[in-house]
Amino acid sequence: MTADTIATNTFAETTKDLLNYEWHTLGEQKVVQTLASHPEAGLTHEEATKRHQQMGANQLTGKSGKSSWLRFLEQFNQPLLYILLTAGVVTLLLRDWIDAGVIFGVTLINVIIGYIQESKAEGAIAALSKAVTTEATLIRDGQKTRLASTELVLGDLVLLASGDKVPADLRLLSVRGLQVDESALTGESVPVEKATASLAVETPLAERSNMVYAGSFVSFGQAEGIVVAIADATETGRISQLIESSTNLKTPLTRNIDKFSKTLLYVILCLAALTFAVGLGQGESWIDVFKASVALVVSAIPEGLPAIVTVTLAIGVSRMARRKAIIRKLPAVETLGSTTVICSDKTGTLTENQMTVQKIYAGGQYYTVSGIGYAPDGEILMNQQPVDFNADGHIALWESLEAGLLCNDSHIEWGDGQWDLVGTPTEGALITAANKAGLTQANLEQLPRIDTIPFESQFQYMATLHELDAKRSLNVIYLKGSVEAILQRCDRLLDAQGQLARLNPAAVEEEVAAMANQGLRVLAFASKEVATKRSLDRNDIDQGLVFLGLQGIIDPPREEAIAAVKACQSAGIQVKMITGDHALTAAAIARQMGICSNEAQVFTGRQLAQMDEKEFAQAAEQGMVFARVAPEQKLHLVKALQSQGEIVAMTGDGVNDAPALKQADIGVAMGIAGAEVAKESADMLLTDDNFASIEAAVEEGRGVYRNLRKAIAFLLPINVGESMTILIAILLATVLPILPIQILWLNMVSSVGLIVPLAFEPKSGQVMQQPPRNPREKLLSGSLLKRILAISVFNWVVIFGVFQWILQTTGNQALARTMAINGLVAAEVFYLLSITQFLPSLVVRIQGKRTPVAYAPAIGIVAVVILQCLFSQWSMMNQVFDTTPLTFIQALICMGVGLPVVFIALILQRFDPLN
Repeated sequence: MTADTIATNTFAETTKDLLNYEWHTLGEQKVVQTLASHPEAGLTHEEATKRHQQMGANQLTGKSGKSSWLRFLEQFNQPLLYILLTAGVVTLLLRDWIDAGVIFGVTLINVIIGYIQESKAEGAIAALSKAVTTEATLIRDGQKTRLASTELVLGDLVLLASGDKVPADLRLLSVRGLQVDESALTGESVPVEKATASLAVETPLAERSNMVYAGSFVSFGQAEGIVVAIADATETGRISQLIESSTNLKTPLTRNIDKFSKTLLYVILCLAALTFAVGLGQGESWIDVFKASVALVVSAIPEGLPAIVTVTLAIGVSRMARRKAIIRKLPAVETLGSTTVICSDKTGTLTENQMTVQKIYAGGQYYTVSGIGYAPDGEILMNQQPVDFNADGHIALWESLEAGLLCNDSHIEWGDGQWDLVGTPTEGALITAANKAGLTQANLEQLPRIDTIPFESQFQYMATLHELDAKRSLNVIYLKGSVEAILQRCDRLLDAQGQLARLNPAAVEEEVAAMANQGLRVLAFASKEVATKRSLDRNDIDQGLVFLGLQGIIDPPREEAIAAVKACQSAGIQVKMITGDHALTAAAIARQMGICSNEAQVFTGRQLAQMDEKEFAQAAEQGMVFARVAPEQKLHLVKALQSQGEIVAMTGDGVNDAPALKQADIGVAMGIAGAEVAKESADMLLTDDNFASIEAAVEEGRGVYRNLRKAIAFLLPINVGESMTILIAILLATVLPILPIQILWLNMVSSVGLIVPLAFEPKSGQVMQQPPRNPREKLLSGSLLKRILAISVFNWVVIFGVFQWILQTTGNQALARTMAINGLVAAEVFYLLSITQFLPSLVVRIQGKRTPVAYAPAIGIVAVVILQCLFSQWSMMNQVFDTTPLTFIQALICMGVGLPVVFIALILQRFDPLN
C-alpha cells in the first residue's frame, strides 16, 4: 500500500469532535475510518506532521507554578506572625532596637522554615508528564519506525511487544497473547488479557479489554493498536486534571492554630486599647501609658509558640524517618496522629504485589503452600504436614507442579539481594511453587521444549510440546489455562497414585468455586502423551487430555500489614480498602486482614456509580471494601468521608491513587514501588513500602500532638500571668512589676529554653490504646483552658506578690523586679518537671527497668539556670535589663516561691492528664 492511497480527507478538522467517542464500542474498521488512518500502512509522514501541528505534542500540560518570591511572601500570611510583626513595629517606634531585632528574627526564621517545607509541594503534574514519556514503535507510510512518544498523533498505528510502555491510549486492532499490566491505572493486581472485540458502552475502564492506556506496561505478547487519545485526553491526562483541581486541604493543627491566633490577636488589641484608656483616665502621662500598653502587648504575645510548633513537628519528622516514614510537609505529622480513617490501596500496599500459589488440588487431595512472594522459601503441606514426595500418593501433585514449571515463559533470578521475576506474575507464582517442591527449570532439561502455542485470550490456554522419551518416540504436551478451557479437553484425570481415572467435571468445578470464594485465581493443568513430532497445533489438544490438577493463586497480604491493621483498629482508626481489583479478591484479602466481616461492607464501582450523593456518603461511611473503583470514585470517596467530619489518610502507589492522595488530609505513598506522581502528590512516603510503617507513623503523630498540648499548657500560662500582672498594675495605678524588655527576656530566653525540651518528650506507652482525637475538638479544650487559667493565676501571684513584698520591704524596684522574674522562672522549672516524663522515667530506670528517658528537660533547665545567673549577676546584663545581683538567700527564696506549682500540677493531672 503506497502513501497516496492512505485516506486522510475524512479526518475531523478539529480533535474536539473525537474527545467524546466511546472507542471501545466501535469495531476496528470503524475506528480506522473515523480517524482517517489505514490498518496496515498507518498515516503518511505529511499527515502526521499536519496533525502534530494541529493537536500539539503528546505530553501532559501542567499549571504554571507560583514564583519563588510570591511563595516566600505568602508564608507571612499567618495571624500569629501578624502579631509578632505588629509587636516588632511598635518596638521599633520606641527605638528598642534589640527587642525589635529579636522579634523580627523569630518571624523570619518561621517564614524561612515554612518556605523550605512547601517549596516541593507542587510537582505532581510534572511527574505525570514523565509517566507517559517514552519511545514508541509505529508504522507510517507503510514503514516501521521508532519515535518519541511526544510525536504521536491521533490515527498513528502503534506496534506493541512484551516490555513496552504504552505511549498513548490505543484501540487494539490485532493481538497475539497480549497481557498488559494496568495496576498503576486501575489497581488490577495481575496483567489483563486483551482482545479486539467491541464492548458495551457501560463497560468499566478496568474491563475494556480492547483498549490499552498510556503509562501501562506490556508484560506478554504482541499487538497493533491505533492512537485514539493523546496528552491530556488520555486516561492518565484526565487524572492529571483531577490532581490539579482537587483541594489541598489545611490540616487540623493549622486550622486550630489559625483560629487561636486570630482570637488572640483581637484579645491583645482590645486589652491594649483598654489599658491605654484606663491609664489616660487615671491622669497618667500618655507616654507612660503607651509604654505600659506595649508591655501588655509584648507580654501577651507567645513568641515561642511558632518556634515550638515548628520544632515539635520537626522532631516528629526525624523520629518517623527512623521508622521508615518520610514526611514532606511538617503539619502532616500531627494530622496522621489525629487520623480517624485510613483508606488504603490493596495492590502493593496491603499485599506483597507478588503473586503466590496458596492452594493446590491434585489427585482428589488438597494441598497448601507456605511462604509468600518469589523467594523459594516455603513448603508444600498436606494436613499441615510437609509432603514427602518420595512416598506414594502425590504423583498428581508432582505432575501438576511440573506442568506449571514447563508450560511457562517466565523465569526468576537472584539479584541485588532479592529474587526478581522476569515475565508475568502468574507464571512467577507457578515457578516458585515448583521450586518449593524441589523442582527447578534446570532439573527439567531432560524434557526439552520442542514447540509452543502461546496464550491467546480467545482460547484461554497455553500449550508446550516436550521431548519425553526419544527411544520410545514419545513426546508430552502440557497445558495450562482457565478451568473451562482445560476441562472441556480432558476425559480422564491422574489420581494421587498416578493411575488414570474417569474425570468428573462437576466435582472439579465445585473445587474451583471453593477456591474462588477465597479470592484465589484458579488455573487448571493437563497433559497428553503423543508420538514424536516436531510441531504442535491446536488439533493435537482438542481432546484426549489428562487432567492433572488446579493451582490457586493470590497476591497475599503482608503479615506485618495484618498486625498493623489490627493495631490501627485497636487505636480507634477505621481501615478501608479502596482498590481497582475484583470484588471477590478484594473481599477475600480484607477478610484475611480483619478489615471486613460480611458482604454488606463490600461495594463495587458499578454500585457506587448508581448511587445519589446521600447513598454514596452512607456507603463511604459504612463500607470497608470498595472494589473495581475508578480514579474519580477514589477521589469522591475521600471527599465523602471528609464531609462526614473524618480525618482521612489515603495510601497508594499508582497513578490512579494520585488524585485521592492529594485530596486526603494526608496522602501516604509507597517510596519504592510507588509511581512518581503518587510520591509527588503525597504528604508522606514509606521508604519500605510497608503498611505497618503507617501504624508507627500514627503512633509518632499522636505523641507529637500530646507534646504540642504540653507546650501550650506550659507556654500560655507564662504569657497570661505576665499580662494579668501588667493589667492589674495599671488598674491599680502602681509601678509595673516587670518592664517590657524584661518580659521579652522571659518570653524569648527562659520560656523558649524550657519549652523546646518538650518537643523531645518520648511518647507515652498508652498512646495507641486511646481513640483518635475528635477532629472537631478545639486546640484549647475546656480542660486545657482550666489548667492554663490555674497556672496563670499562680504565675501572677508569684510575680505580683514577690514584687510587692520586696518593694514594700526594701523599696528597691530593681531588686523587686529581679526577684519576681527569678521566682517566675523557678515556677516554670518546677512546672516543667511536673508535666514531663523525665523524673518518672528516671526513677523507673534507676530501679533497673529499661525505659526511654528524655534528657532534654535537664539540659534546658541547666541552660536556663546559667542564663538567669547571668541575667541577675552580670553587670552588663544588669545595665541592659535594669536588674540587680541577688544574694544566696534571695535566690533560695525565689526557688521556694515557685515550688508550690508542683502540687497544683499534680491536682490538675487528675482531671486533665497531659501524658
